Amino acid sequence: MRAFVFPGQGSQKVGMGADLAAASPAAREVFQEVDDALGQKLFAVMSDGPEDALTLTENAQPAIMANAIAVLRVLEKEGGISLSDKGDCVAGHSLGEYTALCAVGAFSLADTARLLKLRGQAMQAAVPVGVGAMAALLGADIEKAQGLADAAAEGQVCTIANDNDPTQVVISGHREAIERAIAMVKEHEIKRGILLPVSAPFHCPLMQPAADAMAAALEETCPQALHLPLYANVTAAQVTDPAEIRRLLVEQVTGRVRWRESVLAMRAAGVEQFVELGGKVLGPMIGRIDRDAQVTSVVTMDDIEALLKVI
Repeated sequence: MRAFVFPGQGSQKVGMGADLAAASPAAREVFQEVDDALGQKLFAVMSDGPEDALTLTENAQPAIMANAIAVLRVLEKEGGISLSDKGDCVAGHSLGEYTALCAVGAFSLADTARLLKLRGQAMQAAVPVGVGAMAALLGADIEKAQGLADAAAEGQVCTIANDNDPTQVVISGHREAIERAIAMVKEHEIKRGILLPVSAPFHCPLMQPAADAMAAALEETCPQALHLPLYANVTAAQVTDPAEIRRLLVEQVTGRVRWRESVLAMRAAGVEQFVELGGKVLGPMIGRIDRDAQVTSVVTMDDIEALLKVI
């Protein structure tokens, strides 16, 4: 069995998509469609920067999605493969869940771009700049991270945002609480705590205003039927019902990204091969979760050609 997976925020970099667009009409169509949907020249920011514009959450989220869907469209239109024929399920990390849903027909490309733009804006607006923060805990499993988060909270929000793999957990919440946690890592037998360069504390209760905004947006733009099942971030379980997907996407804004558990659930269901489209972030995580899993990360035309030979 094969799962197609899609990366989340942090995988953006200036120059993304440029080589693909130069080589492929199918990729150029994707970038143009996203630009048209958003009424902005997002692809110009992706290919040429400036970096601070690309890093803005409201740009980074649709950009990462567009890059991954461009890779998928090249595979489909120029490689002649169909995701629903070659895959058994999909999953995405945080915003990557929207990319996954676009890939399996739940949302159109234009709607996905608009939803992610709004999601980025709503997440940024939910908490004043400087009030929240996130930190990666290296050498931490979920139990150690939970113990640290509980100890550092002191009445403020300090929760696990991403359970990425057995060696990396991300915490999110009030900046003071996150800074306390970083100062306390050694006491909790955690190797390091690193403040992340993000503009808001994602996947924690402080994001409730953004969850409310997404609930309203998803009432207007409802998910359609899926060609393949999705493993959802907040449940780490398979889902196909569009109404349930809508509810989980709202929960996902404040809820934990249960990536490690999602990969284990896919492995338990028989998935042997993971194909990451549009990034090289999830592949290493999956390798740390299960060394026996086969992982391919596909970003460039060379990667696409190599995949087409074996798929």
